[in-house]
Amino acid sequence: MPDLPFATIGFDLDGTLLETHRDLGAAVNHALALGGFEPVPADHASDLIGGGAKIMLQRAVDEQGGLPEEEFRKLYKAMLAYYSENNAVHTRPYPHAREVLDQLRDSGIAMAVVTNKFESFARQILTTLDLADRFVAIIGGDTMGKGKAKPAPDPVFEAVKRGGGGSLAFVGDSSYDVMAARAAGVPVIGARYGYCDKPRGELGADAEIDSLAELIPALVRLG
Repeated sequence: MPDLPFATIGFDLDGTLLETHRDLGAAVNHALALGGFEPVPADHASDLIGGGAKIMLQRAVDEQGGLPEEEFRKLYKAMLAYYSENNAVHTRPYPHAREVLDQLRDSGIAMAVVTNKFESFARQILTTLDLADRFVAIIGGDTMGKGKAKPAPDPVFEAVKRGGGGSLAFVGDSSYDVMAARAAGVPVIGARYGYCDKPRGELGADAEIDSLAELIPALVRLG
């Protein structure tokens, strides 16, 4: 593998390393059924992802008329309870994820996950998929405290710190990832194969890839 100009690579989770929409969609539909709403199709669940589970459920509920805050809170808790027991049923790494992570690790590159998913869920899923040991840090949406999840730069700064303080490049599929990376002053690669919320070329990333097989060459060019 060619030498990379970065000490650490930060990765978003949903839509970047893992295809998660089926399990997230099942959890959303569980909560929607409890609230008397219609389920969302599995393919539509991928359009709802971005910003964390609460925003995902809020979007699904709002599309069907919304709910008072107290009633929504009950559904959200039910969704989290269901997801905690069913978060790695259909979730899988994207093609080439394991190989690329192993290449980076074998080359001495530190890797960190920065996700808006709760840290406990992220750890649980990555452990189930036998990927957790690749990362020096798994930073969730609740790790840094309230208001300090992406698009805030705080979790990216923490990834730099836990990676040893050197240079970091970030990889993510959404505008939340790009905004967090920009706020932290680090370069960012957009994962077009994920749950992108912007058209091609409009994500604002320094580079875009259509597969994780393209990541290492993109990182070389970025340096």
